[in-house]
Amino acid sequence: MHNNAVQPDQYQRLFEEKVDRVLRLFAPFATPDPKLYASPPLGYRLRAEFRMWHDGDALDYVMFPPGKPKEPIVISDFPIAASRITDCMPVLQQSLQRSPTLRQRLFQVEFLSSCSGNLLITLVYHRPLDAKWESAATALAEQLNCDLIGRSRKQKLIIGKDWVDESLHIQGSTYEYRQPEQCFTQPNGRINQHMIEWLLAHTPPCHTDLLELYCGVGNFTLPLAHRFRRVLATELSKPATAAATHNATANHIGNLELARLSAAEMSQAMAGDRPFRRLSALKEPLSSFEFETLLVDPPRAGLDSDTLGLAKGFARILYISCNPTSLIENLAELNKTHGIEALAFFDQFPYTDHLESGVILKRRPI
Repeated sequence: MHNNAVQPDQYQRLFEEKVDRVLRLFAPFATPDPKLYASPPLGYRLRAEFRMWHDGDALDYVMFPPGKPKEPIVISDFPIAASRITDCMPVLQQSLQRSPTLRQRLFQVEFLSSCSGNLLITLVYHRPLDAKWESAATALAEQLNCDLIGRSRKQKLIIGKDWVDESLHIQGSTYEYRQPEQCFTQPNGRINQHMIEWLLAHTPPCHTDLLELYCGVGNFTLPLAHRFRRVLATELSKPATAAATHNATANHIGNLELARLSAAEMSQAMAGDRPFRRLSALKEPLSSFEFETLLVDPPRAGLDSDTLGLAKGFARILYISCNPTSLIENLAELNKTHGIEALAFFDQFPYTDHLESGVILKRRPI
């Protein structure tokens, strides 16, 4: 997205039009009126990345239109990003431009921020990084009051730490998260809080257990854990699983077990098709869990056939989707066994066609 696409005065109209388009996809299903969560029109994005364009003495942030890799658009400001990022961008650009050591073969800059105001910058290079680079980068990190990473082929140099700390205030409680670089985290902080609160509003306390697939760093896991007897959360990414483990401990969540498994592998384990050594570390065997609720937040492709089969066995399904098309495909199958109890749309990505959906499904009486 470039700046010409950002129209804060048109935001509400654009959001409503997007909702209307997506809602038409739900026509085959009996759905309640959706709850709508609009984003702040500016300053909402906690992640951003730019290619760096070298032209003589000039060094610019650029983005490329889809399918046009040789037509860079210079990004002079980026008002959709969080203030910690937008405040830093011009200062960083000037510092890089003045330093031959830091700008030499610099390819890309990535920003990761948090609602708490932490900032991590990753500089990606097409050359090896040495002690001279590390010294200059250390001074830059101090100047910007941030953490910094230098990456090149088979190299990762960390100045400070390679994560941001996040604090989310949810229904009177505060949750502390470690969000590592290159792990998925929700990009729109305000909307993320709405998503968590909406899930909590539709999840009354119970005495049964929750299975969560694609748990990431524990974004939904930590607040929801208090509503269940026990939680088993799975995630394939090793760094994300490590962060989720840290976050559970930091927030004193004692009823949570984590397993590094894909959704397909967990489906196989639940069906008894094959054992997994990674489940042997559970405090109690998988068979001891009394699962009634499933939480999924899958990638854009949605749920595969095995996971859909697994989902049909749950009394309630909490489904967060980043892709309405794959969600509708999944709902066509889940609708055979479950009805839609609640629907919500969350505008994670203003000024684009993307719209996050939340669906609560309840198993139909047999």
